[in-house]
Amino acid sequence: MLGVGILIPVFPLLILPTSPFRLTPDSWDITSGFIMLGWLGASFPLAQFLFAPILGQIADRYGRKKTLAISLCGTSFAYILFAIAILTKNIPLLFISRILDGITGGNISVAQAVIADISTPTTRAKNFGLVGMAFGLGFILGPFIGGKLSDQNLIPWFNAATPFYFTAILSFLNMLSVLKFLPETLKTISTKRINITRPFNNITKAFTTFGLKSIMPSTFLFNAGFTFFTTFFAITLANKYGFSQGHIGNYFAYIGIMIFLAQGILVRRLSGRVSDFKILRFSMFGTGVCLLIYHFIPANHPEFLYFIPPFLSSCNAMTFAFSSSIVTRITPANIHAESLGINSSIMAIAQAIPAVLSGYIAVINFNMPILVGSSTIILAGVIFWILFKPEHFTNK
Repeated sequence: MLGVGILIPVFPLLILPTSPFRLTPDSWDITSGFIMLGWLGASFPLAQFLFAPILGQIADRYGRKKTLAISLCGTSFAYILFAIAILTKNIPLLFISRILDGITGGNISVAQAVIADISTPTTRAKNFGLVGMAFGLGFILGPFIGGKLSDQNLIPWFNAATPFYFTAILSFLNMLSVLKFLPETLKTISTKRINITRPFNNITKAFTTFGLKSIMPSTFLFNAGFTFFTTFFAITLANKYGFSQGHIGNYFAYIGIMIFLAQGILVRRLSGRVSDFKILRFSMFGTGVCLLIYHFIPANHPEFLYFIPPFLSSCNAMTFAFSSSIVTRITPANIHAESLGINSSIMAIAQAIPAVLSGYIAVINFNMPILVGSSTIILAGVIFWILFKPEHFTNK
């Protein structure tokens, strides 16, 4: 997640005409850059959509530890390629590196499976909240590091590629830590053959399987809406409010601190005390409303931006932790990785489609993706309220 966070303040530098690190051709206008950025943002989750379910099956059959270690090695290599692509202004290599990272970055379902393996019904949401804390920490450090390591005013030899060399090293160290410290948590080995068509089957399963079909439509819409927001919010901060990459990094770090605190305090206190579905009925709507407020903050009052993250982060943290908890609660233990792989597939396709659409929507108005995102998340809350029937899962 730190690697994902590092991208946020750097992305605008790749397309804005005033950026010294612009890699788009001089013949391209800013709208062409928006469209390219949308497709670049989509390349990672599209690859993740194809390979996350396969990694989940491999982890169910051969173990969590090996799968995580191999995928982290691939992530490290992908970030090296991304840095080289920036320095050489090689747009095709930029896409290749993001696709490779998407292939190996599907390991989030494997990491979540480790949590599911060691959790009891009473600790499930709390343990997923710890994963959310790691996500929050990534968002604290990632944008901050990305903004600082790409700032030549801080150190003259820093550039837009520096953060990705740094992340490549961290990913490699992460792989070593998995090999050294992570015990194998898989207790029941799956005997199913690995199905390479699973990503496409997952779309059908997600919306037709008992249990999953009650949560996946709203999960899809929630992640789609949040992607509309995250894909171009850094552009909004730069264009509308005049934020530099350092200021963008600081702002997202502030959001990350709020997520970290929400996961560590709010989610842990609510876990086991309040039903997960009750939390989600509130948190989805809350996230949508927070994004809607962003849309109406005037350009001459950027100070208002700082009032929203405590509420946005709390709602987002609760949605992440308790939606993952529900997925494992309503599926058998021996297919936790597979079911979380289905969840990752839905999340990935929900991130890919809006990323592409955001580029075209931003051509109309670079602030409009926020409005579309908030509306989509509010719709997700409505769908969840309608589809999820808690009485069907009282034995879970």
